[in-house]
Amino acid sequence: MNAVIIAVELAAAAAFLSIPIVRHRYGARAMADAEAELARQGVRTSALRENGMRFDASGHEWWAPGGIALLLVTAAGLTLAGFDWMRPVNLVVLSLLFLGNCVIVYSNLTAVRSVQAAFRRKNDPELAGVDVPALLQVAEAGFPDWTWTLQKARNTIVFAGSALGLILLAMA
Repeated sequence: MNAVIIAVELAAAAAFLSIPIVRHRYGARAMADAEAELARQGVRTSALRENGMRFDASGHEWWAPGGIALLLVTAAGLTLAGFDWMRPVNLVVLSLLFLGNCVIVYSNLTAVRSVQAAFRRKNDPELAGVDVPALLQVAEAGFPDWTWTLQKARNTIVFAGSALGLILLAMA
């Protein structure tokens, strides 16, 4: 059982690290494409940066997945060391991993509405007129096609792995 828990935690850590790696490599291109789309729409190209919207691995796009990966590697290491108290800790870690990934998926699915709402809150007529679906579509096209396959694989690893780990821990 511990071997499966360790494998799940390490695989999920690698899956979470893939996010900032891809964003670091391709995010600048996605940002440039998004800024070009803003210009095409007649909106100042600085609007994204002014509102904290980025497509690279800076800020929370690095520390959040990096922190999750560090937590998972630490839990795997402590489980490997054979500490009995890691069973309840792993229950919490894997539960939070599952729920946290639910939040990430929800955030991805509601990105258009979220950005539209954020732009409306600024009371800036220029931002309110942005075609957000087109903007996000252009930004997404700045990443390689395989990025979306990687995202699906990451979600599968995290959801299936954490569910399997939780089932094993509950049965033990």
